[in-house]
Order: sequence, then structure tokens, then C-alpha cells
Amino acid sequence: MSLIASIFLGFVQGVAEFLPISSSGHLSIFQNFMGLADVEHDHMFFDVLLHLGTLVAVIVAYWSDIVEIVKEFFAMIRGFSGKGESLNGPVPPARRMILLIIVGTLPLLVVLPIKDKVEMLYSNTIFIGCALIFNGLVLWLSDRMNRGGKTEKNATLKDALIVGCFQAVAVVPGLSRSGSTITGGLLNGFNREFAVKFSFMLSLPAVLGANILSLVDVITEGGVDTALLPIYFAGVVSAMVFGYLSIRLLKFIAKKGSFGGFAYYCWVVGVATLILSAIS
Repeated sequence: MSLIASIFLGFVQGVAEFLPISSSGHLSIFQNFMGLADVEHDHMFFDVLLHLGTLVAVIVAYWSDIVEIVKEFFAMIRGFSGKGESLNGPVPPARRMILLIIVGTLPLLVVLPIKDKVEMLYSNTIFIGCALIFNGLVLWLSDRMNRGGKTEKNATLKDALIVGCFQAVAVVPGLSRSGSTITGGLLNGFNREFAVKFSFMLSLPAVLGANILSLVDVITEGGVDTALLPIYFAGVVSAMVFGYLSIRLLKFIAKKGSFGGFAYYCWVVGVATLILSAIS
């Protein structure tokens, strides 16, 4: 892998991971049509690092919220052990967010047994093209939903579970995790800004868990080529920087714009993928 390829793949991961256009779909397209390295198999450790880079981008973008959640988590532990404040009384928003994230993550456990079968779809560009077109339809419909007002203060565990189901379905390559979870939140009456925030918060345990599983595979399948670490690092920095900028952009769009532009983009890329699949 070259330095330019590493930076470019970091750019694709950072932008497509958070903008609702499917990072898995774009990486599959570049790998199948442009002859770039198959990151998932040829450079598995680099794939882990890219996802860690985007994880850092979420932490930086939502630092104050995450600090509050961590503090509340330890307050909960002290409360359960009887060494801290009582768990009775109104539930603080940060504590509600913890519960919402836990419940929203549960549907991913259903996907684990079929993980290998899902990964086989990465090489099927016809499926990728169809999935991108469907992803565009989901985004187009999300713009036409009624504006809700739910936040972490009044969202229910059922709401979180439904959004989690959207996240579980989005493990399919070509579907956007962020686009699916944001749409799931809007469908449940979430405030648009909270739908974006919850989508990114929900990505933390999902990405961390996936990275742990991938890291186990790296260790069991031969370890790390240390000679490529400087090149890998450049890609990670690229993923962090462009991931953070993408989060800022999506937060701005949630507040003042619409997701329609992303829908049209997915339709164009999806149709182009089907055409290239037919003639290649």
C-alpha cells in the first residue's frame, strides 16, 4: 500500500463513515473498480486503525457529552454499590443516554452469527449498487418525516431499540449506518439534532466492539507488518481529520438543512455502480 492510497482510504473512511452515504459501499467500489487494496483482507490491521481514527473523531466532536456520560456511569456504579447517591428520584439526562445506548446496541448481537456471510457481500457490486439506491430512498423519506421533539430527556428504551434495529440492518454493505440510525430516530419522533447525536453516540460501542473482534482476527492470522506503520498512521490521521469535519457538517445540516443532497448522490453512485458492474 502506498502513502497516497493510505491517505485516500482514510479520507473515504472519514467522510463516508459519518455522512449518510455508506463507507462500506464506497470502499467496496474503490476496491473492486479502481484496483485499490482490499483493506478488509489484505490490510486488516489498517482497517482496524481506520475505524479507531473515526472513533476518535466522534470522541472529539462530542467530548463534553462523553465526559458527562462517563461521570454519570461511575455515579451509577457507586449508587448500585450503596457508596454514592441514591438511584431514586428523577433520572439525569446523561444516565438516560447510557441506558439508551446500551439498549440500542443490543440488536447488533443478533448480527454476530452471520457476520461472515454479510462480509461476502462486499465483492458483489450489483448488490452494493442496489443498496446505495435504497439508501438514497431512505434519506429522501427521512426529509419528509414530521419534525419530532424527543431528546435524551424523554426518549424511551423502545425508541432506542428500534434505532438499534436500524443500525443492525445497516451492517449490510451499501447501507449507511449513520443514515439508517438517523432515519430510525426521526421515525421515532427524535429532534433532528438529537437524532444525529444519538446516531454518533451509538456508534461508539458498535465500532469499538467491531474493532476488538477484528483485532483478534489480526493476531490469529499473522500479526502486523511493522514496516507499514508510518503509512498506516497517515491514513489514520486522514480518517480522524475528515471524520471530524464530516461530523461538524452533518450537525450543521441537521440544524439548518436537509439530507436530500445525499439521497441524490447515493442514487447517482448506485446507478453508476450497476452500469460499471454490467460492462465490466
